[in-house]
Amino acid sequence: MDIDKKDPSTANLDTSNQNVGSFGNRLKQARINKNLSIDDVAAELFILNRHLEAIEAEDFRSLPQAAFARGFVINYAKFLGLDPDQIVDSFNRNYPDELKKKSVDDIESPLKPMGTLQREGRRSIRINPLLVLGVIGLIVLAVFLIRTVSNAQDATAVETDDNALVDDLSDSEQSAGAAINTAVVSGGSALDNTGSAVASNTTDANLDLTVSANTQLNVVDATGNTLLSGNQSAGSYKLAGKAPFKIQIDQVSNVALNLNGQPIELNDFAQDNKANFSLAP
Repeated sequence: MDIDKKDPSTANLDTSNQNVGSFGNRLKQARINKNLSIDDVAAELFILNRHLEAIEAEDFRSLPQAAFARGFVINYAKFLGLDPDQIVDSFNRNYPDELKKKSVDDIESPLKPMGTLQREGRRSIRINPLLVLGVIGLIVLAVFLIRTVSNAQDATAVETDDNALVDDLSDSEQSAGAAINTAVVSGGSALDNTGSAVASNTTDANLDLTVSANTQLNVVDATGNTLLSGNQSAGSYKLAGKAPFKIQIDQVSNVALNLNGQPIELNDFAQDNKANFSLAP
């Protein structure tokens, strides 16, 4: 009979259509029929294992915001060869109303990113007063340390030159040698102290990005290390580096961003659905 020749995954799809409310069970059964593990799917779709498990269990509270969770479900259905329209329709009908309201509340009162956002057509610049005071304090401290170390090294260099070179150099040679040594030592100290001042403005931080559809993303940390670059497919990305981060997003509506576990609202800073800004804790 023809039914005996039907692909197992197709037979499972026909059976699952009788229970359209259980989209998670349909996805799980299709994955099992294809002999795929959660790890296999996660590696292909760049979706975290816990999110895939939550989708199959229909554990909505363990998923990100509705828009991104819906994108995961669509990609998962396409990957398994299921009808994404049927799957996402079941997802929408089963998504709890209280979580929909919570997603709206999170969007209305997000954590605002710190730093200066370069945007055409806007003259206002957001400046953190504490950051300004911190930078001024670091500059004053750096100048004080440079002068203190430089004066101490000058005195040491002159004393050493007078004792060690008095028998071998003429008066003019002694003066020239002391000047050269003093310049070299002082220059080295200035570089070291300046390096320390710059380093103290950076801090370790973590970025969590959730992408619902293919998007151009570039993330560079304070050391110049590129953490993410180019076209990124739907999935979750965990990044770690030195803040502040330079972030470029080509499609803001496709991206959710958390800094050290706190959500960042990107829409207020987007123009034509694009954003280019610096971000630090």
